[in-house]
Amino acid sequence: MMRLGTRASTLARTQSAWVARQLVPGGEGDSDGFQLVNVSTHGDRDRTSSLTRIGGTGVFVSAVREALLAGEVDVVVHSLKDLPTLPADGIRLAAIPVRENPADALVTREGVSDLASIPRGGRVGTGSPRRAAQVLLARPDLEVVPIRGNIETRMAYAESGELDAVVLAAAGLLRLGFEARIAESFDPWQFLPAPAQGALAVEVRENLDPESDLSRTLSALDHAPTRFAVTAERALLRALEAGCSAPVAAFGEVSADNRLILKAGVYGRDTTIVREIRTEETVTVASAEAAGRALAEDMLASGARDLLAEEWLA
Repeated sequence: MMRLGTRASTLARTQSAWVARQLVPGGEGDSDGFQLVNVSTHGDRDRTSSLTRIGGTGVFVSAVREALLAGEVDVVVHSLKDLPTLPADGIRLAAIPVRENPADALVTREGVSDLASIPRGGRVGTGSPRRAAQVLLARPDLEVVPIRGNIETRMAYAESGELDAVVLAAAGLLRLGFEARIAESFDPWQFLPAPAQGALAVEVRENLDPESDLSRTLSALDHAPTRFAVTAERALLRALEAGCSAPVAAFGEVSADNRLILKAGVYGRDTTIVREIRTEETVTVASAEAAGRALAEDMLASGARDLLAEEWLA
């Protein structure tokens, strides 16, 4: 029986169950070759504080990794955008499956069809400084309201009319079957997503036998174009020395001719004015990590460090 460690949220369990079914074909649960083991994280227990206040990078990851290292589970699954960019001792990133839709999406109250149709002075909810910045760049007349909670909780803010709209990752909505709730899906080349948004990370203990059946199955699950893209995105995040809750955006995609297109943004706020630094590059896939570092260096030279020092959504 394969034990797969996961956060206890509905989305995390859904993502983990999808991975488990790839590793144990035909399996549907405890009696069919795998067991999902819930692990409570600090980020799950504190649903009110902003992510920057409770630790930012790794707040949804540490406890799950500890269960893996302790031998309580055999495999763990994370949303890759939550994973710290530095490797963890004793742990190997064994697979990055094919990426779900990386875009951000808008869920709205009745009578609002998209961002443009929100009345002047309307209220949009998000716990992400990156999303807040891009909403305000598009609509500086709006008020951004900080929110936390699971997908259902955040959607309820809009669907009850308490807020005009909320911004969520399209991937989570799609994985949970909420595609009908999406009022607008933003173009990820324009409204840039978080680094690795929509991608999953499957980790095992570093000493797992590379010739074992599990290692071989995980290798087959790895999706090369997704790995190249998120490698570049996360290299940029690491070079900026920024965490998963920082106002940093990056999106990469591998073209048909095996080239990697990478676009990135960093956001800051001077009182009510949102500032942005954007840059992009096209390279061979073999240069994915170097491209991420190079774009970060360009952004730092343009003042990204000052923007990252500014506080958002306190």
